[in-house]
Amino acid sequence: MTGPLVPYVTGFRAELERRGYRRKPVADQLRLMAHLSRWMEAAGLPLDQLSPGHVLEFLADRRQAGYRLWLSPKGLAPLLGYLRDVGALVAPAASEPSGPAEDLLASYKAYLVVERGLAPATVVSYLHVARLFLAGRQPVPDLGLPLLSAAEVIVFVQAECQARSVGSAKYIVTGLRSLLGFCYLDGRLPKPLAGVVPAVAAWKLAGLPRALSPEQVSAMLASCDRRTTFGRRDFAVLMLLARLGLRAGEVGALSLDDIDWRAGELVVRGKGPKQARLPLPADVGDAIAAWLRRGRPRCECREVFTRVRAPHQRLTTCGVSCIVMAACKRAGAPEARAHRLRHTAATQMLAAGAGLLEVGQVLRHSSVLTTSIYANPRKFHQTRDYLVTSVSE
Repeated sequence: MTGPLVPYVTGFRAELERRGYRRKPVADQLRLMAHLSRWMEAAGLPLDQLSPGHVLEFLADRRQAGYRLWLSPKGLAPLLGYLRDVGALVAPAASEPSGPAEDLLASYKAYLVVERGLAPATVVSYLHVARLFLAGRQPVPDLGLPLLSAAEVIVFVQAECQARSVGSAKYIVTGLRSLLGFCYLDGRLPKPLAGVVPAVAAWKLAGLPRALSPEQVSAMLASCDRRTTFGRRDFAVLMLLARLGLRAGEVGALSLDDIDWRAGELVVRGKGPKQARLPLPADVGDAIAAWLRRGRPRCECREVFTRVRAPHQRLTTCGVSCIVMAACKRAGAPEARAHRLRHTAATQMLAAGAGLLEVGQVLRHSSVLTTSIYANPRKFHQTRDYLVTSVSE
């Protein structure tokens, strides 16, 4: 190891070991670090001047030299992240807003974060819709907002939502209303136009949930090889989804401190600041305990479910759904995501004699109207089909 990265070798190795990397991956990362350090030394490049462009040049030279592994920025992510964390590498500065669209987006983001107090994921979603709306208005002075008409708003919604699903269309409509409301409050629009954004036409309760059969759920659970680490983790995840009807994000956010083993309860952190305390069934507790005792890697992460391979971070919402989809494939069941098991849990509770109020309490619905979608789904579908036929005739 030579070059400007030599002082950081010991710390980087310790960080990799702390994050759960095994001996060989640690060695691979250190070899990549050594190659980058030699390349920087040959180019006369100090560490504080290393930019994303230099990283791409290094990877191109690495490919040209015949290397077959660690040829993308993703391979360098652990090293670059460590160097930023210790202050040795300055993150690329965000470019200053240039132009009316960038200025509007910067002000809109500050409004969403500071005044509305929205979650980061919601802010990203709203900004995405704002960029879609402003993309076609760039050449116009001041984005043409002072002369924006209701007809233009409706044309945008129709063009953008034409090929989208109902859920995606609602996402566009909600984000556009928020943007137009901000523009009016900020004085960029002379009149309020949020109210002219058309609503998305959809049947009330048209997206009636489809549950998996008890046989399919049993096959999915049986497909987990509980002799392996992956199998014990996946079995515990599926049990929480199928027995308690948790959302994928709630499973991923479940902390070691949220389980009260003596009382047989667990705390579920739902949407936003909502929390609920649910009983922990014995079979679900046994599945979680098996994962914690004979599967979960030792790491600083406080979440119950983590990646088996390094880095040992908490499971994301996508990771939980991937576990469900893999189990469906192994069991020969229709492809489903984590939310399908939530619907399945509700349906099975009703079939066992539970009332809508009890089901709503377990699923933590804010209104019994939300739970009512599970009431007699066959009759609901027959009524809806009859109405559609009558209208078409």
